[in-house]
Amino acid sequence: QVQLVESGGGLVQAGGSLRLSCAASSFDLNIYNIGWFREAPGKEREGVSRLTTSAETFYAESVKGRFSVSRDNVKGTVYLEMNHLRPEDTAVYYCTAGIYRDDDFTWALYDYWGQGTQVTVSS
Repeated sequence: QVQLVESGGGLVQAGGSLRLSCAASSFDLNIYNIGWFREAPGKEREGVSRLTTSAETFYAESVKGRFSVSRDNVKGTVYLEMNHLRPEDTAVYYCTAGIYRDDDFTWALYDYWGQGTQVTVSS
């Protein structure tokens, strides 16, 4: 169900940076495992990054070394820092939260997700 709010998307030139934020409206995000996914037009949904409750981080090969996921426990907010952006990063990005650990970017394991935020990278 949709109970997360993403923000921070926008239009950026190739090589630029954006930071996406994800917050929960009615529960403590700190106790959940986090997944970031994206959907580009005409393509299947793709897992981008995962952050476990034990602070382990995982990244898709396509973003490794450029993206960084983190959590601010005080604010109860999760971030996806995206650097050296490429046109192929253009997509709607979704934040998800789930009690069960996801080891393989499995959307169905997550309990909550947001409406998504558009990221557009121009060449």
